[in-house]
Amino acid sequence: QVQLVESGGGLVQAGGSLRLSCAASGLTFSSYTMGWFRQAPGKKREFVAAIRWSGSSVYYADSVKGRFAISRDNAKNTVYLQMNSLKPEDTAVYYCAANQGSSYYTGGHYDYWGQGTQVTVSS
Repeated sequence: QVQLVESGGGLVQAGGSLRLSCAASGLTFSSYTMGWFRQAPGKKREFVAAIRWSGSSVYYADSVKGRFAISRDNAKNTVYLQMNSLKPEDTAVYYCAANQGSSYYTGGHYDYWGQGTQVTVSS
């Protein structure tokens, strides 16, 4: 079965950095657009970043543009999210997801989801 397993979350001070990883199995990873979403307590899930199968196209939410970078290694079936200059408002559970379609922004268009990893940014 398909599994997406996130790792790399934790507690960091504002201004710090974290690198999230998402290891995929059970799917042809290089055929999927991979996305990162996040959900803070009491808030709706929101799009963070996405990367096309080849890595040639990447997309970011305005709130993270210039601070976060998404990348992938198709040989390792892994997608990464480098998060720099973290702010308290980045605190959330971060989820990776896989999408075989053309959409990248809407969570409902993603086929598979990981269990999430907590990121907490202290002020």
